[in-house]
Amino acid sequence: MASPPENRNRLAGATSPYLLQHAHNPVHWWPWCPEALEAARRRNRPILLSIGYSACHWCHVMARESFEDEATAAVMNRHFVNIKVDREERPDLDKIYQNAHYLLTRRPGGWPLTVFLTPDQVPFYSGTYFPPEPRHGLPGFRQLLENVARAYREQPQAIAEQGRALRRALEQLDGAGAASGSALSAAPLECAAENLGKEFDSRYGGFGRPPKFPHPDNLALLLRGAPEARRQALFTLRKMALGGVRDQLGGGFYRYSVDERWMIPHFEKMLYDNGQLLGLYADAWKLTGDPLFRRTCESVAEWLMEEMQSPEGGYWSSLDADSEGEEGRFYLWERDQVRALLSEEEYAAFVPRFGLDRPPNFEGRWHLHVFSSVEEIARRLGVTPAEVERRLDSAAVKLRERRRQRARPGLDDKILTGWNALAIHGMARAGRLLGQPRWIESADAALEFLRRHLWREGRLLAVHRAGLSHLDAYLDDHAWLIRALLERLQQSWERCHLEWAEALAGRMLDHFEDREQGGFRFTADDHEPLLHRPRSFADDATPSGNGIAAQVLLELERLTGKGRYREAAERTLKAAWPAVLHAPQAHCSLLLALEALFFPGDRLIVRGPAAALPRWREAALRHFQPRRILYAIPDDASGLPEPLAALQSPRLPAAWLCRGTQCLTPVEKLDDFEALLREPP
Repeated sequence: MASPPENRNRLAGATSPYLLQHAHNPVHWWPWCPEALEAARRRNRPILLSIGYSACHWCHVMARESFEDEATAAVMNRHFVNIKVDREERPDLDKIYQNAHYLLTRRPGGWPLTVFLTPDQVPFYSGTYFPPEPRHGLPGFRQLLENVARAYREQPQAIAEQGRALRRALEQLDGAGAASGSALSAAPLECAAENLGKEFDSRYGGFGRPPKFPHPDNLALLLRGAPEARRQALFTLRKMALGGVRDQLGGGFYRYSVDERWMIPHFEKMLYDNGQLLGLYADAWKLTGDPLFRRTCESVAEWLMEEMQSPEGGYWSSLDADSEGEEGRFYLWERDQVRALLSEEEYAAFVPRFGLDRPPNFEGRWHLHVFSSVEEIARRLGVTPAEVERRLDSAAVKLRERRRQRARPGLDDKILTGWNALAIHGMARAGRLLGQPRWIESADAALEFLRRHLWREGRLLAVHRAGLSHLDAYLDDHAWLIRALLERLQQSWERCHLEWAEALAGRMLDHFEDREQGGFRFTADDHEPLLHRPRSFADDATPSGNGIAAQVLLELERLTGKGRYREAAERTLKAAWPAVLHAPQAHCSLLLALEALFFPGDRLIVRGPAAALPRWREAALRHFQPRRILYAIPDDASGLPEPLAALQSPRLPAAWLCRGTQCLTPVEKLDDFEALLREPP
């Protein structure tokens, strides 16, 4: 790009809503680009790198206090080349500099992330939020800016030596090294469940101390485990569904709970959380039949379709924590507001249900959290539980309508390939398990959006907004999208889905795999050169790209018979093995791949006339198991991979139950199929 005059903020042309929030700051912001890096080198100025995202509450606070302040901006402009990054568009940069922050401070990072770099991108000082004046043990931001600028001028040798050490430490932090020679085993599966069990909160659900995050992959692993592990997962899911961490009126989960009870959330709503939790709650409903889990699925799916899906089909990224300058304002209630809106009968049920008969739970107002069961309220009021449900439902309709009239939280309307893949997987799975064709249609619309706008000549892109698709996709985008496509194949066999999954897997293997050390790098080998190419194995708020890659490659090998896929999955597990043994509970997506390697679930293959397949699919769902995979393939399907094409029967429809590499004799009657499904795996 052509360099604007030195006194111009350069964010006005950005596509990121987060960067656009800062386009009118007095700070001379650059986006991350070669021109900004060249400006730092040419002027020998350090870089002030600020990483955040549009829904981030503390990012807004630091913006109001510092980036909108003329005096602070003047100090930033005098001493630094200032670069603003949206962590959702550039997770590559965020991974690098969050890791660097940890190495420099020995504390976990977060957002906003504030990192000071040399002109060659090496960090030498970092922090997260800084207040304008010293408080809570933190320096004032302007004071910090002056001190960092002085250190850069006066201590170049020390900074250079620290930079060399940091580069070495980044490699070690990634677990870089050749794939382990140790034999893989199933031992970490049991160890992870034990470790999570030690952290389990038997009163409120979840694991560890607040803040409490959902960690869907941990729950998915436990849900497929021994009875006690499954109980812990189901208890946690129930507490979350009844808690303030779920929007009890409008659907959707917030990002995390600040307290042990899942009562008070950090109010931003992220697409990636809701996509993952939707599929997990669908599994929980199929396992238990608990109506709470079904209602939770319905509320999340409807929220995704009504509030987060663009008219073109893709899902938007997030809703802000703040509205009208206050965190959570859109979601909070005063008791008199509720009383004025509801009938006497509705109010009598609503008050004990959501704690309006208790002290306010958030800054003098009430955030809705379930305190009393429907049965308790029914006994208290002398009515049936069904009547209480009716009153609560009618109250919710009135309150939702009133809430719609409030100033809404900001919407980040960029469409991210990876987060869409997580939402597509959740919508497709929940739609299939709960028999909701509208949800599957929603997933298909998003999938088609990605194919149309973000898949270009065999190359996947990461971001779309305002008509522009750009930025090379990352490992997670590829792995998560393959998983979504494989899930979609279970609803209806469409050759195009498998072909796209294989094309993505080919790109992943050819350009992301670390051939020498095993596993996959986060960026491709033809990606923009950066300080480091991360290779991470642990799960975060989203599952590890390496873990999902290993899972989908194992399934692709079973579908296609191509050994290349299994070999890469095993290399990934071996590369991650030391980290998995050290902290198995931090690598649950890799453990799910390990489970698939040692204990492959049943695979059901049904072939027959298209009109007959729904009955067989419904029979399989009546005998649900989380690890069971079903492909129902029309008898006229063409281009089947060899392992599927080899399954032949003189009479159709017919079904094969495959365990490991062996398929049993096909059954040709629906009753025999159901009898087969009732047998223990």
